[in-house]
Amino acid sequence: MVATNIRQQYAEEIRANTSITSAALLKAFADVPREEFAGSGPWKVVSRAPGQLQFQVAEVTDPANLYHDVAILLDPSRSLTNGNPGTLAPWLDALNLSAGKSIFHLGCGTGYYTAIMAEMVGPTGRVTAVEIDPALAAQARSNLTSYPNVEVVEGDGGVVDSGVRDALLINAGVTHPRESWLDNLRPAGTLVLPLTMEVGMPYVGKGMVLQVSRLQTGYAAHFFPVPVMIYSCSSVRDSEFGSRLGQSFMSGGFGQVNSLRRDAHSPEPGCWLHTSTFCLSTRPPI
Repeated sequence: MVATNIRQQYAEEIRANTSITSAALLKAFADVPREEFAGSGPWKVVSRAPGQLQFQVAEVTDPANLYHDVAILLDPSRSLTNGNPGTLAPWLDALNLSAGKSIFHLGCGTGYYTAIMAEMVGPTGRVTAVEIDPALAAQARSNLTSYPNVEVVEGDGGVVDSGVRDALLINAGVTHPRESWLDNLRPAGTLVLPLTMEVGMPYVGKGMVLQVSRLQTGYAAHFFPVPVMIYSCSSVRDSEFGSRLGQSFMSGGFGQVNSLRRDAHSPEPGCWLHTSTFCLSTRPPI
């Protein structure tokens, strides 16, 4: 295992790059052995220098080199990585995880971020991780055998019933939240999901990540400020919603979204994205 001080420096690098404040999340990043979720070396790490648009790929043989804010390439033929920690850390922070909470994780890959969340909710918590790719699901199941509080399900996470949860992390691009995800979210629970539009690349979309928090009445919602490109969850994509989403992104104003409405109403000035099943609104939650 990589030395403790290197793993701690890794957590501090993520904190500095993202400004996350959760001590439990930082501890999980320092505690989970990242190399155990990256396959056998040598590894290819993907990074981008500040201010640069081009990504750089470097091959490393020392597992200590995995402990930086870089993505690890899992399948070069699909440009598939395990996710950049600096990208996912704010999503995990927003879930407000603590001991005993129950989580649904769609798109777990090889299970690295599932392990991070499992550490945060502890032995009394529960994580259900779903992965549609059979090979990745098998790797995740093997990698997570030391976590009895984790169940790995091979299948389409857009179809699998999430069950009632304190938090849902949708690590794949969708055009809309499933109604069952909103229904199954406990009061004070949080749903994080990338809302994406098609960009002309197979199975990949571009958009923004939405945080939805269930209140006693209604849902608060806001977008994270950083855009994302991510693999799509094909079963939670609707062409009409996708078209409207693209138009809304092009019009700007996503930073003014304050709520997700499910009540029946006609389009009004506060509707940033109005659909037949939900509305992202600039109005406060109702």
